[in-house]
Amino acid sequence: MKKNILFSICFAASLLVSCGGAATSSTETAESRYRVGVCDWMILQRQQPAAFVLASRFGAEGICLDMGPLGDNPRFQSVLMDSMRRQVFFDEQEKYGQAIASIGLTGFYAQPFGLRPEFEELVMQGIETAQAMDVKILFLPLGIFSNPKDHPELRDEVVRRLRIVGDRAAAAGRVIAVETFLPAADELDFLKEIGSPGIKISVNFGRIVANGLDVVSELRTLGRENIAQIHCTNEDGVWLEHDRAVDLPAIRAALDEMEWSGWLLVERSRDATRPTEVGYNFPPNIAYVKTVFGASLHKEF
Repeated sequence: MKKNILFSICFAASLLVSCGGAATSSTETAESRYRVGVCDWMILQRQQPAAFVLASRFGAEGICLDMGPLGDNPRFQSVLMDSMRRQVFFDEQEKYGQAIASIGLTGFYAQPFGLRPEFEELVMQGIETAQAMDVKILFLPLGIFSNPKDHPELRDEVVRRLRIVGDRAAAAGRVIAVETFLPAADELDFLKEIGSPGIKISVNFGRIVANGLDVVSELRTLGRENIAQIHCTNEDGVWLEHDRAVDLPAIRAALDEMEWSGWLLVERSRDATRPTEVGYNFPPNIAYVKTVFGASLHKEF
């Protein structure tokens, strides 16, 4: 496995802060605290090494790499489980100076985490992949069938399951970033019920806006220690720079004050008139996020 030593050191350091929510040191500038990535499935490169090519071309610093399809299968249909095929991803990652922000278990968007009997094996598949690829964060959306906001009847079972996989993740030195659909105050209660150091929150600005809540207030309520990563995105309509519901300068000021550090993942916020044109939508969104957050433009690898 080809490794760039300096890249690994820099990236591991940034993820350690992100996963743990630790404050930055006095010598670390605000500009070095944020990194901007993109989701491979949203740039139409799900489980494709070419995702690194496009991410680099669009100005991103890394990708959330998806585990692949799930459906009714007992395991993710993932090329990442094969060491030889993983090497292709490593080669492209190094070639284009990209990082892997997180591993996405996005099959759970449309599959019920709270009901699937093999939930632990599926999440372990992701944890093992994260270990093999030296990635600290796994993204687990509770989706339309298991999120506690819309399915309170599954809450106890989802809590039980997240406690199990969270402890497995923590034992492996990983963090599972869960997307819940809940307001921040309820997410704090949810995390307290789970009680596992391996479970934190994946914040999605679009979910907050859809709940009719203020993004800055929700971030402050949730707190630095509980945020593993941020989907810096809204639903499709307009680009982020034109979106009045997402005040990125105010959000950046709040995150600076909180001393949070980590990945800002651009997912949607596509122009509704041209939603399928990734080369049209993602470069301006990524550029705007990097402009507001001062995300590192240098290549430390």
